Amino acid sequence: MIRCLILLATCMMGLTQYLIYNYAPLEATLGLSQKIFYIHLPLAWWGLMSFFLVFIASLKEILRPTLKSAALAQAAAEIGELFAVLTVISGMIWGRLAWGVWWTWDPRLTTALILCFIYAGYLLLSQVELPAAKRQKICAVCGILGFLDVPLVFFSARLWRSIHPALFTSKGAAMTQEMLVTLGVSLIGLGILWFAIMYTRYQGLITYAQLDTLENNQY
Repeated sequence: MIRCLILLATCMMGLTQYLIYNYAPLEATLGLSQKIFYIHLPLAWWGLMSFFLVFIASLKEILRPTLKSAALAQAAAEIGELFAVLTVISGMIWGRLAWGVWWTWDPRLTTALILCFIYAGYLLLSQVELPAAKRQKICAVCGILGFLDVPLVFFSARLWRSIHPALFTSKGAAMTQEMLVTLGVSLIGLGILWFAIMYTRYQGLITYAQLDTLENNQY
């Protein structure tokens, strides 16, 4: 199943590249530099979705800990951190082309960077030499508290004065139909790839934990 999903994701991402450069029109103000948006936004979307899964799995770990909830939280945190870092990097590239600087302390950028640091800390905590149950509880608390920054990232451009472009306004989507189609295909394609990576890592963590339990039971 995973191979089929990866193949489908590859085809979808290939189609996305075709649509980006041959179907979606050039944006009037930003020109060619706007094209990175079709990768930047899906990365951000699925990164935030990963952190939502960390939040849900962490709640489950606090209330009723299981091997599956711990593995899901760990896998989602790893994939979320990867996607969040790629989101920041792609945003910096866009910012250099659009604003003339690699970085500015805009509310959206700042809260996104803080999010990267929070879940980098989560991943460091997950490697601390502690009894598994205690380590997972600490990570679960971090996963719950860290999620508080996710709404700030999402609403930062509305809560504070921001130069970050707004995708949707009170008048509707600030894009043409062709742009929306291209963005939709990219979201679906990257989403399929996200799920395939997530599921593979999740299964790997469960297998590793089961083997570790069997090894400990032998001594």
